Amino acid sequence: MKSMVLTGIRKLSIIEKPVPELQHDNEVLIRMQSVGICGSDIHYYTHGKIGSQVVQYPFTVGHEGAGIVEKVGRSVTRVKPGDKIAVDPAMPCFQCAQCQAGRFHTCLNLKFLGCPGQAEGCLSEFIVMPEMSCFPLPANLTTDHGALSEPLAIGVYATRLAGLTKNAKLGILGSGPIGISVLLPALAAGASRIYVTDKIDARLSVAAAMGAHWTGNPNSSDIVKNILSAEPGQLDFVFECCGQQEAVDQAIQLLKPGGRLMMIGIPSFARWSFEADLLRRKEIDIQHVRRQNESVKDTLDMIADGRLKPDRMQTHTLPFSKVKEGFEMVANYADGVMKAMIRF
Repeated sequence: MKSMVLTGIRKLSIIEKPVPELQHDNEVLIRMQSVGICGSDIHYYTHGKIGSQVVQYPFTVGHEGAGIVEKVGRSVTRVKPGDKIAVDPAMPCFQCAQCQAGRFHTCLNLKFLGCPGQAEGCLSEFIVMPEMSCFPLPANLTTDHGALSEPLAIGVYATRLAGLTKNAKLGILGSGPIGISVLLPALAAGASRIYVTDKIDARLSVAAAMGAHWTGNPNSSDIVKNILSAEPGQLDFVFECCGQQEAVDQAIQLLKPGGRLMMIGIPSFARWSFEADLLRRKEIDIQHVRRQNESVKDTLDMIADGRLKPDRMQTHTLPFSKVKEGFEMVANYADGVMKAMIRF
């Protein structure tokens, strides 16, 4: 089979590998159909690492995937050959203290697709996953929807973890795929006003088309002044979705006393800083969001019944042979890209 591997900084190559074999009765062989290019993939592509997770070359990235079941182990009952499925990239052990506490996303023995030191990614023609990571797609969904469900599930989990309430007023700082993945479930939850910012106007246009009530570019306007002019009582929640220090600084100013800051963006630097005086006096609650926790099935159901409408997220579709072009496009924020999808 063909597999796309990182071989160095900004270097990708197609190599031949054996088709993986089922090693355990609970495993599923999947013929990949759709794989989304994620911002974390780009971190590995441009920097070779995210924090302590350092790529050892060659390495296959990719974790937003969906495909068709090719073969199943003897104990598998959730899916069967021929089924279209979404792939949850997380493979928890279900045995450790974190799993026993229901925190499968912070499993002490977690393996995650496309994460160095854990598991090779899904930019291959075939992959093997445990049954518990395979979710049948509702009949009205495509494998592209299945791949989109991975970032969307992060937004679904984040809004639930925040305790987002009906009629809430919130900010989303960063209107890339994760920002949009927060926007859609926030709208579904009944948020009354959603303020979205980004430094790329094309992304703001997508956010507006998908339901944002207000959009602003911090490069061309004072977003804090403009939002607080509209909301003198300040915001209930702010979701930091771009991994930028200035966004955190803006969030602290935008939040009302007792407000909640949800940290989702992956920074390229090692340490955040916070304005201690304002943070303390406002008693701001800071909550980090780590991927998605058991939210894939709910996300697929929400797409299927129309509560989430993610199709505008997918701005580009490329064949497997053009993965390199797709990675460069996303890395350079070129051609108005929001979500680039690879199709096998």
